[in-house]
Amino acid sequence: MTINFEALVSEVNADVVRWRRHIHANPELSFQEAKTADYIAEQLSAIPGLTLTRLTPNSVIAELTGDRSGPIYALRADIDALPIQEESDEPFRSTNPGVMHACGHDAHAAMLLGAAKVLAQCKSSLKGRVRFIFQHAEEAPPGGAQELVKLGVLDGVSMIFGLHVLPNFATGKVILKEGVFSGSSDNFDIILKGRGGHGSMPHMCIDPVTIGAEVVTAMQQIVARKLNPQHAPVLTVAVFQAGEVYNVIPDTARLAGTLRTHNAEVRERVPQLVEQTVMGIAQAHGAQAEVKWTRGYAIGNNHADACAIARRVVARERGAEELIELSEPIYGSEDFSSYQEKIPGCFLFIGSGNESIGATHGVHHPRFKLDEGALAIGVQLHVGFIRDLLIAE
Repeated sequence: MTINFEALVSEVNADVVRWRRHIHANPELSFQEAKTADYIAEQLSAIPGLTLTRLTPNSVIAELTGDRSGPIYALRADIDALPIQEESDEPFRSTNPGVMHACGHDAHAAMLLGAAKVLAQCKSSLKGRVRFIFQHAEEAPPGGAQELVKLGVLDGVSMIFGLHVLPNFATGKVILKEGVFSGSSDNFDIILKGRGGHGSMPHMCIDPVTIGAEVVTAMQQIVARKLNPQHAPVLTVAVFQAGEVYNVIPDTARLAGTLRTHNAEVRERVPQLVEQTVMGIAQAHGAQAEVKWTRGYAIGNNHADACAIARRVVARERGAEELIELSEPIYGSEDFSSYQEKIPGCFLFIGSGNESIGATHGVHHPRFKLDEGALAIGVQLHVGFIRDLLIAE
């Protein structure tokens, strides 16, 4: 039987736009996406042939079993929003103050819903199973992917694919980086304990502010002078908190920030160097220090076999000229890496930028918006992966 995939994708487009707008208008933060998950489950329940599972209250897993046996492949979308006050002019902008879908997860969820609806109509031609993962908490380490993996979401799965909209590229473009494509993300907290006192008598104090300033400078020397420059990470101090009064030297100061790297050895080495540096500076000034690291997401690594499938699908569905292959990975992190630590997978970006409608702001911006023309492309690619792997034509 010949399946007209183009027509099936076109038929669900109105639904996909509607789903996306509803989710966008009702955003929920990481680990709080119960209503979003309920809405997704409700839409999936109206699609014949799907079996639904709720491994957590704020995620949904749907499975489509073909009429013929075969392997299991997974498609994943994240569904959480960000703690950002939306400033866009969209008529369906957030109704939840201080919370916004500023990273396109609403689009990701809608695209995967569309793919589920299309593929369910191809059940009789399906040689295997498709697992649709609507994942919570991509934005908040330790992340929803890690939690779902521990609960068995990848049991029996051979390979996984994920998509992410990206306004840095024009709508229609598909972006791929084979191998390492994203950085790991680990966060640190440093507490410096000195001895406070009056600002007019610094000699009677142990000033954690000046010590903290020295720590900030010395931490950059770790990157510049203690690591191979070919493997240099990004080590950012993003928080420096100390004192509240003009003329009082505080007792303590807090520094916090993030480490991003594409190299596993560097990821292990930098925390050791940071602790040595901080403790040494604190001791030299008679202060005390505490350093705490919070492990975040792993390095994202696109498997060669999965990338080969992705290239083939993009060429067939979009045209080879629409594929942009990056030469360098990004330093942003993605908890899709938790799946890739277990099985082969490929994570691609879909251009969603369009200057004519103001879709020019990057992800995590309060005026972020996307060209909804990217939605149909996402459905097309999700369906294309399964068409390539499980449907004989």
